[in-house]
Amino acid sequence: MRILCTNDDGIHAPGLKIVEDIARALSDDVWVVAPELDQSGVSHSLSLNDPLRLREVGPRHFAVRGTPTDCVIMGARHILADKAPDLVLSGVNRGRNVAEDVVYSGTIAGALEGTILGLPSFALSQEFTLETRNAPLWDTAKAHGPEILRKAIKAGVPKNTVININFPACAPDEVAGVQVTRQGKRNQGFLRVDERHDGRGNPYFWIGFERVAVVDMPAEGTDLAALAAKYISVTPLRLDRTDEAFSATLAKTLG
Repeated sequence: MRILCTNDDGIHAPGLKIVEDIARALSDDVWVVAPELDQSGVSHSLSLNDPLRLREVGPRHFAVRGTPTDCVIMGARHILADKAPDLVLSGVNRGRNVAEDVVYSGTIAGALEGTILGLPSFALSQEFTLETRNAPLWDTAKAHGPEILRKAIKAGVPKNTVININFPACAPDEVAGVQVTRQGKRNQGFLRVDERHDGRGNPYFWIGFERVAVVDMPAEGTDLAALAAKYISVTPLRLDRTDEAFSATLAKTLG
């Protein structure tokens, strides 16, 4: 099995080494194509107006000056053009990708691009807490990732589905189990715009996050609830985002 690994944290991110270790537990034919620079939050952006610079950083390891989407396309259609990958792994992201994160996440986008290209694809993310922010518990993803992937691959991943896996912020032996979840919904009230001024007095802005005083209780069965209870969250995400229920209502209204 030929595996293509990517991420959005960049070619030198520690989580990329973890996803490579997970891939090597499944196969010895592993290739890494990752962004030259941190691309967190770029979502499914594709470079159309800028050239892609490709740099070989080691055997079967390449850096692309572009987005995770660019990396998967370069890997599948150029670097591995002679023999396409059988599987795409994106991650392991530093921090969870749950709820609305899946809309912004470059990690999810890398896996989505694999799905668009017709390849079974997985996004993997390691949650951290305030205490483990600077040292995420990577061993949790490394210990549990291979077996989850083996079982999911054996079950058969639908062509238009990407599997989003999030590992809780606890030691490997503290994981309560694995739950198949749905995408959660969090309170977005903590988003804020931080205005500052540069040395010339000109304003600039950062999008930031307020620390919430009261944490909402996540709905049962969601990715948020699973992680809160120290379960590994496995969420199948569909490429087709059509709202079938409202489509019927809208057809009656506009028909």
